[in-house]
Amino acid sequence: MKPVLFRFAFTDKELMRFEADHLPHFYDKLHLHPELQITLILKSEGTFIAGDYIGSFKAGDIFIIGSNLPHVLRNTDAYFEGKKNMRAESLSLFTNEQLFQDQFLNYKETQVLKKFLDRAKFGLKVEGDTKTMLTSLMWKLKTASGFDKFMQLFEILKLLSESKTTRVLNKHLNSEAYSEKEGKRMMDVFQFTFNESHRIITIDEVASIAHMSTTAFCRYFKTHTRKTYIEFLNEIRINNACMMLQKEDAAVTEVCYQVGFNNLSNFNRAFKKIMKQTPMEYRENGE
Repeated sequence: MKPVLFRFAFTDKELMRFEADHLPHFYDKLHLHPELQITLILKSEGTFIAGDYIGSFKAGDIFIIGSNLPHVLRNTDAYFEGKKNMRAESLSLFTNEQLFQDQFLNYKETQVLKKFLDRAKFGLKVEGDTKTMLTSLMWKLKTASGFDKFMQLFEILKLLSESKTTRVLNKHLNSEAYSEKEGKRMMDVFQFTFNESHRIITIDEVASIAHMSTTAFCRYFKTHTRKTYIEFLNEIRINNACMMLQKEDAAVTEVCYQVGFNNLSNFNRAFKKIMKQTPMEYRENGE
């Protein structure tokens, strides 16, 4: 899969790259890279897509993005309006792909690390005590240098390899590769959906964005995402609804129509199917 292939310019003397981002919004194009990525969200919110997974992100979340897993952190629309008080901030660790050569991972002592890296390919969200400890280690890593930096890296990898509180985000790894041109086509569909999910969208309309017939588009989208376009659209809408329910006092009916549903019963049904609880239960649970 080649949505946008990133290559980090590691030198021969670098095992890792650490980035502290302070931006108007995060990079909003679907992309992938061979490096393992660990990202702590400090500020902002939005939708996180990783492989087949769609969910929200907010300050305090930590995600593990495995090698060559297509992903994007797409901030909510407000972050694209140029407001100076709205910033997207994060701490991210990227490991040099040369660090995990097969020979290194074949040793008895590194088998627990190998298992973690295999799980990371599906994407992980860090929860529980591990989240608290990893947040502290990421801040320490920000100021570390030399051999201390190396030791912090492996302390993080040890923590994650032994953790019981990392949640796998994808059930499947998508083996359907497609060209850079097709990757752009898929990103155009994603971008259109992000921007227009608040209104009625027809399959014919979105197929035209992909420059395909309706039948060909439906088959193409299901092949590459393991879900229908309507399922994808509903997941985006429900994710937007979750963010509104968390921070606003709007009535459930109002949220329903604002995120793009035109029928309350359909909204409630879709919400419960995806979130395993009703909108009111979600709001009351503060999740």
